[in-house]
Formats: sequence, structure tokens, C-alpha cells
Amino acid sequence: MLTDLQKIGIGLTGFGIFFLFLGVILFFDHGLLAIGNILFVAGLSCIIGLSNTFAFFFQPTPQKIKGSVCFFSGILMILWISSILGMLVETIGLYYLFSGFIPVVIGFLRRLPGLNLIFSVPVLGKFLDRLGGSQLPM
Repeated sequence: MLTDLQKIGIGLTGFGIFFLFLGVILFFDHGLLAIGNILFVAGLSCIIGLSNTFAFFFQPTPQKIKGSVCFFSGILMILWISSILGMLVETIGLYYLFSGFIPVVIGFLRRLPGLNLIFSVPVLGKFLDRLGGSQLPM
């Protein structure tokens, strides 16, 4: 069961993703992207807690360090330099941070009745198989 703080965190994360999407659609608007980043990080910290959020972003593994540096550098680039370059660096950071979850998400999507049709498209299916790892029995 979710606590009230976790429900608020889900809402904040959803609004953060919405503002990020809206900022990208509206030609990389600095303000919307900044609000989206703040809401996303605040929502994530509400969902998993402050100490777990700090531990997630600052794990001593090289991949997580690269991801955290790219993510937070991307946020600063959005605010001060260029929103397009900042979003590119931030996306690279998110890939490094959440790359361990990608095979799980792709495996889940394979089992959904409507979305499993995506895996039958030749080019896209091969790319997603390579990204998520093939889970065919040997």
C-alpha cells in the first residue's frame, strides 16, 4: 500500500515528466524544463525517500557517477547555457542512471497484449531486443 507521501511523489513525478515534455514540445523552453526537472527530482525523493534518493544518485560505481554528473550537469546547462545541449546531456545521464531498469521494462512490455506488436516490427524489434536483451529460452 502506498503512503500519502508516495502518492504525492507520484503526482510530482508525473507533473515533472509532463512539464519536461511540454518544454521540449515548446522548443526547449528554459522555464518549463527547469520546473520539470525540479518536480521530477522532488517526486522521486518523495517516492523513495530522501536518503534513498541521495544513495541512488551518489553510489560509488563508475556508471552511477557518470550518470549523476551528466544528469546534474544537464540541469545546470538547461538553466545557464543551452536547453538543447542540457537536455542531451541530461538524457545521457538518465540512461546511465536507469540503464539497469531497461531490460525489466522491455520484458514487461513484451507481455502486454497491445504493446507486444511493437516487437514484431523488424527494425524496431531488433533494436529493442538488443537494448533489453533477448529473453528467449535456449
